[in-house]
Amino acid sequence: MPVPAPNLYPDFNTIRLSHVCLNVADLAASRAFYVDTLGLQVTDESDDRIYLRAMEERGHHCIILQKSDQPGTVDVMGFKTFDDPDLDRAHDYFNAMGRPVEWVERPHQGRTLLTSDNIGIPLEFYHKMDRLPPIHQKYALYRGVKPLRIDHFNCFSHDVDASVAFYNDIGFRVTEYTEDAESGRLWAAWMHRKGGVHDMAFTNGTGPRLHHVAFWVPTPLNIIDLLDLMATTGYVSNIERGPGRHGISNAFFLYILDPDGHRIEIYCSDYQTVDPDLEPIKWDLQDPQRQTLWGAPAPQSWFKHGSPFVGVETRDSDIAASPIVAP
Repeated sequence: MPVPAPNLYPDFNTIRLSHVCLNVADLAASRAFYVDTLGLQVTDESDDRIYLRAMEERGHHCIILQKSDQPGTVDVMGFKTFDDPDLDRAHDYFNAMGRPVEWVERPHQGRTLLTSDNIGIPLEFYHKMDRLPPIHQKYALYRGVKPLRIDHFNCFSHDVDASVAFYNDIGFRVTEYTEDAESGRLWAAWMHRKGGVHDMAFTNGTGPRLHHVAFWVPTPLNIIDLLDLMATTGYVSNIERGPGRHGISNAFFLYILDPDGHRIEIYCSDYQTVDPDLEPIKWDLQDPQRQTLWGAPAPQSWFKHGSPFVGVETRDSDIAASPIVAP
């Protein structure tokens, strides 16, 4: 199935990804990982939640760590709209598509619409979030990998073609994709709103599940610093893949697992995609430089392990093709 032509005038305007709520077993252990090791900043905390932001972010939070009896699952993924009326337009759009719609109260956010996509991924859209003073020049606060901002989500989908069609209709544009030559179907795709390679990506597999959430960091050297830190503070077994450079996106990467198994990508050095007529790049599934321009191939866990969404049933993909996997 060919990549659809981009919808440059969607029914409502999403400007970027915003935040994710991750369910965890032990807030103290999660705090030690995300704050003391990665270097995210605490903006609010209670007995059951910790709110975090990265160094360049003015919005109140990009990560919510929520104490739960279902650790390792995901509650919701959030996106910011261009203006407040876009929320009403989004409500009408999702309602017309037969998706559930509900106005919900969220701490530190204004009006928030809770819905889900075509395969059941829980999504929330808002326009206003509490704004915080800038801290990007408070260099004494920089720790760990020095995360600057949340960059993207990647989700397993049992039907990548259907996921791409859905997000394309609400204005996400494909930048790069992998096609299964035998079936002609999409195996993976990268889609954006904010002008980077992706805000949202889809990987073929049992879905929906969150594959990873990514943070942008200043340089590859920050990733090396994080590896040294993790290797000497009890987190060496949490290093799953990398460092290396992707063929797709050209990004320098590292994949790590938090104490509950949520996968985090540390990421930098992709490219700008703001032109509305930018043509997507096609990759062959068996091209060894597709997933790793240089570095070791991805391990089996990278294609199998993901974080389920609370209350959402998963389905297996019927695409049999497999990319190159490390022995």
